[in-house]
Amino acid sequence: MGSLNGSPEKELAVLVTGFGPFKEAYPVNPSWEIAALLPDYLPPDRAKDVAHRSAADLPRVRIVKLPGAVRTSYEYTRDLVPKLWDDPGQKIDYAVHIGMAGPQLVYSVERRGHRDGYASKDVDGKFLEDGKRHEELGDQWIWHGVPHELLTDVDVDDVHRRWVARSPNNLDLRVSEDAGHYLCDFIYFSSLAHLWKQQRPRKVVFFHVPLHSDTGSLKRGVELVLNLIRSIVESELETKKT
Repeated sequence: MGSLNGSPEKELAVLVTGFGPFKEAYPVNPSWEIAALLPDYLPPDRAKDVAHRSAADLPRVRIVKLPGAVRTSYEYTRDLVPKLWDDPGQKIDYAVHIGMAGPQLVYSVERRGHRDGYASKDVDGKFLEDGKRHEELGDQWIWHGVPHELLTDVDVDDVHRRWVARSPNNLDLRVSEDAGHYLCDFIYFSSLAHLWKQQRPRKVVFFHVPLHSDTGSLKRGVELVLNLIRSIVESELETKKT
């Protein structure tokens, strides 16, 4: 992913990921299309209300994108996540994993990830089978001792309030408590669990977008991701001041 440009202490890095095609029914996954369209840096604030504009001292925010989409595979995702957080050449301050939901025009920020309950096959036709793996490996299983649910350390309610305030009024923007027990939930819990095991702050959220991949939907998705990133950074920096 490369090193940050400039002075690290003056710049924050936000990792954004998106998934690739989801079986034959969805040859285009809007989550990756949106991630790929994001600029390299968070642009100047264009909040609809000046009262919601960023503080003048908001640092530069670099948006770190992967070379390609995350494969909708349990094995691929489990192998990838530690590399994202432990890359010595790229310190990640926050992460936003993006994934595709249903056809409804609803955009959701997920609060929690789940360790168990993955009963569906991935794009390679494979089940996760972690119950069997846990039984065989015992305390050597990757998530042995990790809670069944993990919550992000980001203040989701405060972020949601800021996000709604700076986004179009006609959109349904929600906080969700169930990321779906599939690849979306899996990558989210994988990040949360990796950070939990390392006793690092769990500064990561999951963002669900509708399945639509037309130009207008992707443009809207980019706008909402940028608003979400800004809301996360503002919320975190203001929390540190208090």
